[in-house]
Amino acid sequence: MTAPGYWPGPWSCEDGGPDRRQTVAAGGLLGPNGGLDVTSRSAIASTMVVTREPGEVFLLGHTAGDDAVSFVERIDPRSLEPLARSADLTGGPAWPGSIAAHEDGSLVVVFGDHAHKLAPDLAVEASVALPRRRPYNGFVVLPDGTIVTKDFAGSRPGSPVAADAREPCQLVALDPQHLEVVATLDLPEPSVARLSADGPTVYVVGDTGLLRARFDGSFHLDEEFAPRYRTRPGQTYGWDCVLVDGAAYFLDDGEGSDAYDGTLRGHGTSTAPLQLLRVDLGTGALSAVEVCGRPGGLVANPPVVDPVRRVAVAYDSGNGVLAGFTVGDDGSLAPRWRRDQDHGAHLVLFAETGEVVTGDHDAAAGREDVVVLDVTSGEELARADTGSPLQGVLFPARGFDDDVYLCTFSTVTRLAGR
Repeated sequence: MTAPGYWPGPWSCEDGGPDRRQTVAAGGLLGPNGGLDVTSRSAIASTMVVTREPGEVFLLGHTAGDDAVSFVERIDPRSLEPLARSADLTGGPAWPGSIAAHEDGSLVVVFGDHAHKLAPDLAVEASVALPRRRPYNGFVVLPDGTIVTKDFAGSRPGSPVAADAREPCQLVALDPQHLEVVATLDLPEPSVARLSADGPTVYVVGDTGLLRARFDGSFHLDEEFAPRYRTRPGQTYGWDCVLVDGAAYFLDDGEGSDAYDGTLRGHGTSTAPLQLLRVDLGTGALSAVEVCGRPGGLVANPPVVDPVRRVAVAYDSGNGVLAGFTVGDDGSLAPRWRRDQDHGAHLVLFAETGEVVTGDHDAAAGREDVVVLDVTSGEELARADTGSPLQGVLFPARGFDDDVYLCTFSTVTRLAGR
């Protein structure tokens, strides 16, 4: 079911919704033969795909540098070839941005320090410069249609920011018609993670704690909700949170992602082992479990949670470990299965079949495989070469026929069962 504020397509925004569940409710990826058909093409600096009306597949891409631009292609759903392209969209400091199909029929793009509204034919309808000269890394649409984004406080390739020099971030609310700034909220700490939302409540994984603010035309920070997750020496900041069953799930030890050079393997700087974290949204109680127990952990993305099977899937891209954990009725997290696998990107869970779409990068071979796993056991169900030489660290999307689109910084790929 599409969240209010978004167009009712199969996958209208990054992670499939503002709660970041990365979940397809019905159907499955693998066909009766259990294999995968793969189509791919070169698409430099592609970030994500969204699907709108039947057959409408939109691909967001961008250039590099501090004065980068973004652009949107409408691509053929099967061949992936471009059918139309927007004009270059003014951007700013490069960091992967975001695209969503808004409930009013438009496409919204946030990239660099600009936001744009496009018609379905990719004509630009409105543009706005955002308040700060920083990249804004994604956005959520609230039930009333308001667009909420946030600046990015982390290091970028070639632009390091010392941990003690990071500045607090700011929430920005945009009117969906003309993209006018209607409200801002200065947050009490920096944040690298992308926003999540449950109705009109926006969640921010900050540098040390989980924050939330309600929007009703203006922002109201919940100062009574301040769970702190940074509690151990050598632990670094967390990434995007998944909101499911009254809890927020996310991964810590995000420091080092700016060193990505086609892989995240070996680039972690945290000395405390990477953890899967769960925060109860009612009480603020924190549960945590180490993913592999090694120093040098690193992620740049969220876990995925199957609330029916009570399994959370987490990973440590710095050490090449992917693992499943049982979620107890009391919110506890217990190891369930573990694999040596170089996964880096956002995930897709097919809830009906329990299939999880993951990646496995072989840096020596310059090859990224897609690996479909069983969420309950970690069993490998299928594997195929995506055609990308780079490790995926970006956003997959569901298509129209139980297919999946993947993006890396070099390649866009379509997967279909056979």
